[in-house]
Amino acid sequence: MQFVPWFDPTTDFHTYTISWTPCMIVWYVDDTPIRVFRNYRDKGIAYPIKRPMFGYSSIWSAEDWCTQGGRVKADWSKAPFVASYRDMVLDVCPCDGSDSCVYGCEGAFGHGGQEQNCAGLSDQQRTKMLEKQKYNRIYDYCVDYKDNKKPGPECSLPQY
Repeated sequence: MQFVPWFDPTTDFHTYTISWTPCMIVWYVDDTPIRVFRNYRDKGIAYPIKRPMFGYSSIWSAEDWCTQGGRVKADWSKAPFVASYRDMVLDVCPCDGSDSCVYGCEGAFGHGGQEQNCAGLSDQQRTKMLEKQKYNRIYDYCVDYKDNKKPGPECSLPQY
């Protein structure tokens, strides 16, 4: 999925959160969920749970694949492009790859508690997320029939 911000990201810092648990992965912007990817391993859908995870941050053009089919080009006259981070917090659980390691970690379910019982998003969170998806989402691989002839199997299952 790709979103256009509902704010000017150059005027102030914003909080970006990825809550990654055995049940689901939720992406938040300023505490508003914008995307959910649920664990459907029991239905044969790959879910990253046993391998160590790494986080990377970078700025790159990617205009050949993630900019509305290449229609939006980078304006290189505005370079250099700079991203700044402030008050970065990593709440992680060291994991040896076993299924049980994340459940025993104090920080594993810290973002609002909704993941602890795998109940999904609250009604209020779901409403906020659907609003952002309706008005700010500009790309969704689940409905990209041009490049992805067949949507992924997770696209037909509930995600929240």
